[in-house]
Amino acid sequence: MSTANRVVVTGMSINTPLDDTLDGFLGALLAGRSAITRWKTIDAEAIYSKVGGDLSQYDTDAKVERLQPCVPEAVFKRLRRLVSRSPWSTRLTMLAAVDAWLDAGWDRASPPCGGVATVVAGHNLNQRHQYAQHLQFAEEPDYMDSLLALNGLDTDHAGCVSEVLQLRGPMYTVGAACASGNVALRCGVDEIRHHGASGALVVGAALDFSPLELHAMALMGAISIQSFNDAPAAASRPYDTRREGFVPAHGCGALVIEPLDRALARGARIYAEIVGVEANSDGSHLPQPSEEGQTALMRQTLERAGVHPSEIDFISAHATSTHLGDLTEIRSVKRVFGGHAQRLKINAAKSMLGHTCWASPIVETIAAILQMRAGRLHPSINIDDLDADVDLDVCRDGAVEWPVRYLMKNSFGFGGINCVSVLRRWEPMDAAS
Repeated sequence: MSTANRVVVTGMSINTPLDDTLDGFLGALLAGRSAITRWKTIDAEAIYSKVGGDLSQYDTDAKVERLQPCVPEAVFKRLRRLVSRSPWSTRLTMLAAVDAWLDAGWDRASPPCGGVATVVAGHNLNQRHQYAQHLQFAEEPDYMDSLLALNGLDTDHAGCVSEVLQLRGPMYTVGAACASGNVALRCGVDEIRHHGASGALVVGAALDFSPLELHAMALMGAISIQSFNDAPAAASRPYDTRREGFVPAHGCGALVIEPLDRALARGARIYAEIVGVEANSDGSHLPQPSEEGQTALMRQTLERAGVHPSEIDFISAHATSTHLGDLTEIRSVKRVFGGHAQRLKINAAKSMLGHTCWASPIVETIAAILQMRAGRLHPSINIDDLDADVDLDVCRDGAVEWPVRYLMKNSFGFGGINCVSVLRRWEPMDAAS
């Protein structure tokens, strides 16, 4: 493959309840810190969901002011204006995008970013804002948000990013449930490889839960609601026998990706190379993970990426803390990797972060890249009694030193939506390979 068709990650940003900086985020993960608390600003009195990864008190105005000396004046003015009038989740999307844009050095890039694609992962993103407007409409319609017809749309996330940074390439959102982030990354890669984009800004947007959706997930039996309301840090526990469902969480992140030749030409720092992103479906709309679908997709991704299973060193697992989901993924890994599965390291970021839903593939890819570059893997916490059917190394005993050349990131969404990526650690010598 020519350098023009190779795609690399040159910028990243993160915002979770653990931290909103890359170094702080990695440090918290390696230390095994939990982000899960009781809900802070969501009125949970009448619903079953009491705990989650809560970022709702994040001060977006203070973040905007911190960015002022870092960005051109015109960018700052657009950012401040749009943040002041946008719902909470849209604000976080813009801030994550600007952080990644700065991290990639795109504020100094030449030529300007006119051909850059904007891809935002997620759907039904501003749930809490829309819920509040429904309540206001019932009480007094004329006092509801006059811009709801615009900012109630998921596309407003992408539109605001495009406006703030003046990105003039294709712009859209990608909805694929819990696989949204990986599918959005796949779209960004396709924009570069097949549609001539000079780069892509891929944002995993924060899902702003409302009480309605949280209670609906509880009624479905998908989330933890019973045993850990008084010990929220212990609620998310992939692979443990006491797991009882995933823990909803806020979180967002952004990746800047671009062709390798462009990155090399402008002297960009390269975090990792994206060597493959593939997707399939299980042919079922129900949230029932399929071993056949996951197995087929992991194999397909490796084959199309030209990576032998034995070359994978580490899997950032989907691992949501559901009984069936955790075991289905482990069984699929064993089928794909055979004897090499026993030599793999696997960890579950959701044990600390909770499930950041549509953003989780982006959030966890950033975590995986940071670990790959550090040569250290974070623990999977809260595994007090390992499920007997989990016989692979899931990093239950703390952070571990582990060299990673290739990693796999799995994401499996409600409705049988599967997407898997493979990334390679970047070394200067890789430019010629």
